[in-house]
Amino acid sequence: MNKYELLYIIASDVAEEKREELISKFSSYVESKGGTVEGIDKWGMRKLAYPINFKNEGFYVLMNMTIDAGEIDAMAKLMNITEGVVRQLFVRK
Repeated sequence: MNKYELLYIIASDVAEEKREELISKFSSYVESKGGTVEGIDKWGMRKLAYPINFKNEGFYVLMNMTIDAGEIDAMAKLMNITEGVVRQLFVRK
């Protein structure tokens, strides 16, 4: 099990209830795969460095977690097909 830092951006037009559902969905995914979530830091709405899908703002979320390295690709694929997620970045600590 390795420690990872996941930073992802949720689209600005996603409602607050749906945004909370997405955050809990990803944290429960980590726990269902045998990992642990050590912390979730909601940075809030921020301006993007450049427009992505014609959007200039996004809701940033930073999640620190411990998970098996083999599950990172599967989680990245899940986030890619999830509606509302603009970008994600996994960094091994």
